[in-house]
Amino acid sequence: MSPETTVWLVRHGYVHNPNKIIYGRLPRFRLSERGVEEARAAGRMMSEMTLQAAYSSPLLRARQTAREILAYHPHLRLRQSALLNEVFTAFEGKPSHVGDSRRDDYYTGVGPPYEQPADIIGRVRAFFAYARRRHAGENVLAVTHGDIIIFTILWARGLAPSPENKTNPHAFGFKGYPATGSLTSFTFRTDSEDELPDVRYMQPALMSN
Repeated sequence: MSPETTVWLVRHGYVHNPNKIIYGRLPRFRLSERGVEEARAAGRMMSEMTLQAAYSSPLLRARQTAREILAYHPHLRLRQSALLNEVFTAFEGKPSHVGDSRRDDYYTGVGPPYEQPADIIGRVRAFFAYARRRHAGENVLAVTHGDIIIFTILWARGLAPSPENKTNPHAFGFKGYPATGSLTSFTFRTDSEDELPDVRYMQPALMSN
């Protein structure tokens, strides 16, 4: 039996966004005071475990969140992975009311070159495969974005990673869309490429209050 490997997908901390832009990759995005505290709460919780590697999306808010967490793990060097990047969508930079009007469905009726849920799952599985090879039997931190996490949860639970399921997480027993600063662990116990990992979700900011 192979050693147990756990990848912790952490959603970046809250981003202060006065212009209410959705899916931005714009340089004005910064962590707010709340975002810093969310990241530190995640760091405090993860300080109780042994982390052997740390990765993040290339986007600034993810890297900032990762660095707050790594203050509790100063021996680790942060690596970036494009596999953890924000979804590539036609709605990048659009006002938030556009997403609200679509119930945050950025996929239905949208064609190439933009990503669909299956594309997102494909790159997350590629990251998991890499982590399981390089860090077998270890705990791996990976800071990423909300839709990346929710679709990965759906996949891990054997459910369709569809826009409908994304917008109705209560239907499959989940508390809601992954909160900023939340931790979701994906634990693999075998060498099988087809294994669906065990999933556990936590909100450190709530648990520390």
